Amino acid sequence: MSKEILFSSLRLGAIQLRNRVVMAPLTRMRANAAHVPTALNAEYYAQRSSAGLILSEGTAISPQAHGYPNAPGIYTAEQIAGWRVITDGVHARGGRIVMQIAHNGRNSHSSLMPDGVLPVAPSAIPPTIPALTKAFQQVPAETPRALETSEIPVIISTFRQAALNAMEAGFDGVELQGANSHLIEQFLENGTNQRTDAYGGSKENRARFLFDIVDEITEAIGADRLGVRLSPFGQYGGIHDSNPLELFTFVIKELSKRHIAYLHLIEARGSEMGLTDELHEDALNNAALFRPAFNGPLLSAAAYTPESAGEAIEKKHADAIAFGRLFIANPDLVERIKENQPLNPPDRSTFYGGGAHGYTDYKPFGAAP
Repeated sequence: MSKEILFSSLRLGAIQLRNRVVMAPLTRMRANAAHVPTALNAEYYAQRSSAGLILSEGTAISPQAHGYPNAPGIYTAEQIAGWRVITDGVHARGGRIVMQIAHNGRNSHSSLMPDGVLPVAPSAIPPTIPALTKAFQQVPAETPRALETSEIPVIISTFRQAALNAMEAGFDGVELQGANSHLIEQFLENGTNQRTDAYGGSKENRARFLFDIVDEITEAIGADRLGVRLSPFGQYGGIHDSNPLELFTFVIKELSKRHIAYLHLIEARGSEMGLTDELHEDALNNAALFRPAFNGPLLSAAAYTPESAGEAIEKKHADAIAFGRLFIANPDLVERIKENQPLNPPDRSTFYGGGAHGYTDYKPFGAAP
């Protein structure tokens, strides 16, 4: 039976998983105004700790890295302490948790930036999506400021420090957000990177930002506690490249040489960022396409059912499957899949911002209404 393979153990570098049902990174915008996780966040993650691995919501590496109001950070002592409560709660229930560290780059708004300055990007090219202000208002995107070459090593070192802070907060590892049109992907793809310095032009130069970050974090915490998330053929925010197959084949082969703990690929068939339920059934299968290029554990995400997840693992396209919306609505997703129980549908209107409703009040199977 396809689903049974989901309940076998798996090792990702230094991290041992008790099953292959992974909780995908899910932006929920429920930290406090200082971007510190709260007791409500701790309850949310603890409820889902039966996952083989929890990947935290994208967490800003610096004040400049934020893209959403009330999203958490990992650059102050208060933030580290807030996250420590979360990791302790997950570990107390036998779970494993990795922090996704991120820089949103151009997908932000000046109201979220220190001193109200413009968001930054490889080049001064605006995204095709609206921005959210600090007050949760949707407004037209701003044209970002192109980073100076001298600023790039500072951001790279900030990623390194964020990884160290995540380990201080008790995480089992970190995942680099190189997908969903975040800053790393903005550097990778030539539709958003028109630089003429050492970080632009050829695919090797455009990938330099990612590889420099990977190498810095590897030196700091070890490659066996580092994962990388990519979204080949994704188009969120107007991201695009003239030859994505060549680009991502090169990038993934280079990551394989670095012996990272895992590669995490988003399938292009799924809508990105939880905006719609639309599927792109004619999209390429990223897990199958890039599996030969990566000699290590591969996670796949987007639009999976428990049945199709088991099938992907059986076909060796992936080693574990990340579920997003199903984990939002089903804190006991692992148990529900194992016992063939019905799944709660998610309430999209409660995905972003707010309080406990639509966040921690989804009932586990068998609970009183």
